[in-house]
Amino acid sequence: MDLIPSFQVDHTDLKPGIYVSRTDLQGNVKIITFDLRMTSPNREPAINIAAMHTLEHLIATYLRNREGFKDTMIYFGPMGCLTGSYLIVSEGKDDNRYTPETLKDIVIDALKFVEDYEGEVPGTTPQTCGNYLMHDLPMAKYEAARYRKRLEENFVSEYPKAARPVSGDGVVFHDA
Repeated sequence: MDLIPSFQVDHTDLKPGIYVSRTDLQGNVKIITFDLRMTSPNREPAINIAAMHTLEHLIATYLRNREGFKDTMIYFGPMGCLTGSYLIVSEGKDDNRYTPETLKDIVIDALKFVEDYEGEVPGTTPQTCGNYLMHDLPMAKYEAARYRKRLEENFVSEYPKAARPVSGDGVVFHDA
């Protein structure tokens, strides 16, 4: 079984940034999955799960209401490793409007929305959330500010690639 592309990224050298995780073509529609990496994996602590849950609610709410963007957004949600989130968007197969660089300002605006947010987090009742008690707005604001500052001061958008291990007799390991 071949190693999926996201496991070919060298996570020991991955920095916070915005990356293209994958691009898929469905007919005349291009589906782009972006990796919004908020922390340096394996070198910094993962984001607290309650803060990540709040980030998910607030950023998804912001993006799904943003004029000029909401009709192309498919999904926003956290990575299992809690070092960032995935943002999936669609565009015409010949369009090139969404790149890490063009998304930078949209993501920064979403992070500012989180930083400035006051009040009850949207979708945090027993009827609207599967784990409505697991939220942390102050930590979500901290993480949003930290990631925004990183994007503004040192924008990174190219993945470091991990080399596949090769045995002494030339066997390439695809599952390492």
